[in-house]
Amino acid sequence: MAFKIYTKTGDKGQTSLIGGTRIPKFDTRIEAYGTVDELNSNIGLVRDQEIDEHSKTILIDVQDRLFTIGSLLAADPEKNKMVLPQISDADIELLEKEIDAMNEHLPEMKFFVLPGGHTTISFCHLARCVCRRAERCVLRLNEEQPVNELIYKYLNRLSDYLFVLSRKFTQDLKALETPWKPRV
Repeated sequence: MAFKIYTKTGDKGQTSLIGGTRIPKFDTRIEAYGTVDELNSNIGLVRDQEIDEHSKTILIDVQDRLFTIGSLLAADPEKNKMVLPQISDADIELLEKEIDAMNEHLPEMKFFVLPGGHTTISFCHLARCVCRRAERCVLRLNEEQPVNELIYKYLNRLSDYLFVLSRKFTQDLKALETPWKPRV
């Protein structure tokens, strides 16, 4: 018999964590890993653009790391017996290395920029915003139940990476970078 995608076990507004614990679908933990899943889909949208192969390779690694984060957040910290993949300092260091490498070829930031200029750039900014929301959700969860700090550090660094990537794509695509000029 083929695997069915639907189980009907969530029809009453509850879902199971890894470890078997049933919780409401609006729980802070579900919000956190659901937002990470949304972020992963947004990263896929960026990756599907006409971009350089190196950026695609890094984004595939990011998506893998986001699946890891999602599984860690979806596990009941007290009842889970499964061995899950982990996030490491090396994952954060990779993002930092990529940020530094891109920044070497970008003009110095002298002003805030308005998101946009090209669809690819806009998709980067959307992913960056969802990443910031995912980070906030994980930090909120951390107030209720301790979360591995590498998770929210990774998300923090990833939002920085996505911003710098948007600037790289602005340069690659010869798009206009529009400065924000506050009306005071």
